[in-house]
Amino acid sequence: MSNKWLIVVAGPTAVGKTALCVRLAQDLATAVVSADSRQLYRELNIGTAKPTPEEMQGVRHYFIDSHRMLEPVSAGQYEREALAVLDRLFQETDRVILSGGTGLYINAVCFGLDDVPQADPILRTELMNRLDTEGLEPLQHQLRALDPVYAETADLQNTQRVIRALEVVLSSGKPYSSFRRQETDGPASRPFRTVFIALDRPRDELYDRIDRRMDNMLAQGLVEEARSLLPYRHLTPLQTVGYKEVFGYLDGAYDAEEMVRLLKRNSRRYAKRQLTWFRHQGDYQWFAAEDYEAIERYIQTATGHNQP
Repeated sequence: MSNKWLIVVAGPTAVGKTALCVRLAQDLATAVVSADSRQLYRELNIGTAKPTPEEMQGVRHYFIDSHRMLEPVSAGQYEREALAVLDRLFQETDRVILSGGTGLYINAVCFGLDDVPQADPILRTELMNRLDTEGLEPLQHQLRALDPVYAETADLQNTQRVIRALEVVLSSGKPYSSFRRQETDGPASRPFRTVFIALDRPRDELYDRIDRRMDNMLAQGLVEEARSLLPYRHLTPLQTVGYKEVFGYLDGAYDAEEMVRLLKRNSRRYAKRQLTWFRHQGDYQWFAAEDYEAIERYIQTATGHNQP
């Protein structure tokens, strides 16, 4: 049995993952591998709440500013590159931290990805056009009819998942659920063991932190950053909360007050979806975000280390 431990620290946006992981990494004399699908892009700064050098306090962080936005990183590529980084880090230490809010990236590293066919760009474009003209509901109905097994458990409010599943079904002629390797073969083998920790706060407190984060982003120049990224707005990393609301404002679809309202509302909804995702994974031990001592004790007990 491996004596190498991957300490996963997950949770919703603005819950306080960065501060806790920096402190934990300092105590464990280790590094943090980021599992955030947008913070790895050099061009995206304010709208991704990317940790600053001051916030990182000298702790090594991987997958922050590591890639160019014009070369989007798939979950499969992230899995391969993250495992290579972990292999190097585990030669130095027995414990490494993996932290972020992108559940798919965390699962890719810990369990491996399902053996799903590559995307069909033409079919993807057709489905996106249908989404724009017909809305999400007809696509949801089609997915329920073609793959009721997947539709039973999937988040059908997540447009990307609905479109991805339909894309696979329509291009392969097989249910999307039939490609999900883990349901039949189990998770991929890994040369480390894993401790899963999730952070939470009282809902009112979390939402207040999200609202204040949005205010801070705007004060830092979020609108100006989004304006500079307008030529690339079609790229997936920019079709997300924090940028698409500003693009609407820049298009003249609504005024600044409505932009702020949408930024805060959609960020709160995103946090709620993240919480739902991690709660449905089943492997996480939940802690109050500021209960560092309890988290530290749990890690020491789980990994068999009496001292950090």
